[in-house]
Amino acid sequence: MRLGIYGGTFDPIHLGHLILAEQCREACELDRVWFVVANEPPHKRGAKRSAVHHRIEMTRLAIAGHAAFEVSEIEASRPGPSYSVETLAQIREQRPEDELFFLIGGDSLVDLPTWREPGKIAAMATIVVANRPGSDVEPPPTSPFGPDALPLRLVSIPPIGVASQDLRARLAEGRSIRYMTPRSVEAYIEAHKLYRQAP
Repeated sequence: MRLGIYGGTFDPIHLGHLILAEQCREACELDRVWFVVANEPPHKRGAKRSAVHHRIEMTRLAIAGHAAFEVSEIEASRPGPSYSVETLAQIREQRPEDELFFLIGGDSLVDLPTWREPGKIAAMATIVVANRPGSDVEPPPTSPFGPDALPLRLVSIPPIGVASQDLRARLAEGRSIRYMTPRSVEAYIEAHKLYRQAP
């Protein structure tokens, strides 16, 4: 199986996340895409975020009806910081026959070398960089993570200026997020009164 691993806080999940996952699924001919909801993102430690069970449920609502999309709780059920290298190693151990693809946004490519064991990440999975048209982020001709790493793959996605941080700010101000996230997610946020306080 060609399995895409798409990790994130998803606080809340929005249309930009879904477009990235779908465009990467199609371009890389992935059989499945796992949305891996981080319990404690190491690059956002100490930052206030919604409880992981809320983020998991919002992600489930957002991808409902897509046969190739699935929510994984592999990081949510693991204590401590959610390191991608540990997640990929666990998946490789459980599913040794699968070919793994690690999906990230173009902005994360710059930070990736500072993550825990980036060379091991790149050796375990093809890194798929989703990039908006017109952006200046380009993959290097050879992997910066060592000779054993699989090559980077660039996928161009439609431009959409939506970010979770902006949605949280809008909700804290009592403003609309309609059409920026699936209606089911918006309804969940309303029902559970999430993001009411200023970030």
